[in-house]
Amino acid sequence: MALARARILAGPCRLNSAWLRGGQAPWRGVGTRVAMTECSCCPLLSVRPQRGLVDEKFRIVLRNLLPKQEVTLRSLHHSEDKDFWEAFGHYISDENGVINVVEDASVGGTYVGRKPMGLLWSMKPIPGSRSGLRLRKKDVFKPLVVTVSVYGGHVSKGFSEIKALATVVTERWYTAPGVQRVDIDEHEVKGTLFLPPGPGPFPGVLDLWGGGGGLVEYRAALLASHGYASLALEYLSPDRLDVKPSYFEKAYQVLQSHHLVAPDRMALLGLCLGACVTLTLVAHSKVVQPQCCVSINGSHVLPVDQSIDQAFLHFNKNVDKMVTDKNNHIIGRNHILPISSDPAQKVAVGSIKCPVLLVVGEDDQSWATLESAEDMTEMMSKAGNDHLLTVLSYPGAGHLIEPPYTPHFRFSNFTFQGSNQKVVLLWGGHTEPHAHAQEDSWEKILLFLQQHLHKSQDFLHQAKL
Repeated sequence: MALARARILAGPCRLNSAWLRGGQAPWRGVGTRVAMTECSCCPLLSVRPQRGLVDEKFRIVLRNLLPKQEVTLRSLHHSEDKDFWEAFGHYISDENGVINVVEDASVGGTYVGRKPMGLLWSMKPIPGSRSGLRLRKKDVFKPLVVTVSVYGGHVSKGFSEIKALATVVTERWYTAPGVQRVDIDEHEVKGTLFLPPGPGPFPGVLDLWGGGGGLVEYRAALLASHGYASLALEYLSPDRLDVKPSYFEKAYQVLQSHHLVAPDRMALLGLCLGACVTLTLVAHSKVVQPQCCVSINGSHVLPVDQSIDQAFLHFNKNVDKMVTDKNNHIIGRNHILPISSDPAQKVAVGSIKCPVLLVVGEDDQSWATLESAEDMTEMMSKAGNDHLLTVLSYPGAGHLIEPPYTPHFRFSNFTFQGSNQKVVLLWGGHTEPHAHAQEDSWEKILLFLQQHLHKSQDFLHQAKL
């Protein structure tokens, strides 16, 4: 049956910053398209909002179907690395010919059940793609463009050979309107500062990623979209591995001294090796005195109180503890096991004086983060500062706990800094519980930062989306 070209019922709109002050996003109501067919049934696909932040839920509704009609909803993304990612769910319309993805369950596909955001977090590379891929945003001032399409019947493959009944192109942004990007290269500190719109001053967050190195900006950009001046710090490169604690202290001071940053509202947020740096700084540094910190799947077993080289020396010393699974994917969690009973071998978490939020993926195959959290809890309890510790522990979640609706990667390609050795690391986790961990932990991280970094209701209203 021939299909006519889809026509847009609601046109595009211009982005503005009004919604950052608590109003409704200007793109609400955009994203409705119809594909006209020769039959009397003209499916109407609506995705709202069509443009929104990556951590914002969308609502997908399909109308004008036949009663109890079987259809497939599919998402497709063409990444900056030129790879295609997809997810799909099988649905059956109700007696009125309507499918509401928020309320109705997928009966098959890459996700099953009532999963409103399954078309994002269950994305995988399309069949025939390169192996070991990971989806990461590089240019945060360009959106993740995701095409949502509907197909007749329950389809699981061969989408390129089938014409869609209706299609909507959506945009998912890490930067809200008005967010500024500032290159930082001062006092030997390199990174990117993201500033929220408005006069400030804003709470400051030093954002630290892991051992993969390079400059990773997308989480910092998203934090700025929620009202935080966030510095994405570059601290590992192939020719610069011997990074001293003074480098992180300088970065903290650069952020703290910025004229749009409130110097008494500071936080550290780290993942993996960045979490080890975070814990070391808040426990040992006399310069870094934040109001709170967040550690995502890190450990206190690798104190970075001399240089980052300590961590790599520890890896090399314990390389024999690393094993591989049946697919030859490296399992790294054993390299810090068993956890030493000698306090001198660990970060002195008993001396931490600010609130700490630990996010733990219980199926983390890269680090022994669950065992580390248990040992940290015991150490802080003995020291009498366990009232400062909050632990979020997620069964079935892996190592790479990222902002909500990021696809889950159980394994991916990885290059160890300081060498040209390319391997495949097993991060762990299972798709659905990992997706839950990402959504739940991000919400609680934002609440944690709000609780400890905001001082007045006026400021809260200014920073709130």
